[in-house]
Amino acid sequence: MQNTTVNVTLRLDREIKEDAELLFKELGMNLTTAFNVFVRQSLRLGKIPFEVSDPFYSEKNMSRLRESIAKAEAGKLRKHALVEE
Repeated sequence: MQNTTVNVTLRLDREIKEDAELLFKELGMNLTTAFNVFVRQSLRLGKIPFEVSDPFYSEKNMSRLRESIAKAEAGKLRKHALVEE
């Protein structure tokens, strides 16, 4: 089976692209090669090859939120007056 290539167009913020090009150059590859590595690994694993997460949902933050909710429900929070300008 003969491999054929196709062009893929991606939109990135300019700064992100430039930073990525610098990083991948240090790793001995260009952006195209890095994207190919990502896609091939994704296909091999059947998923994105790293954890995608939002820091808001980190265990530390969720623990803090649960504590705050418990305090609010127990009436242990101080009320603050709104400051209007």
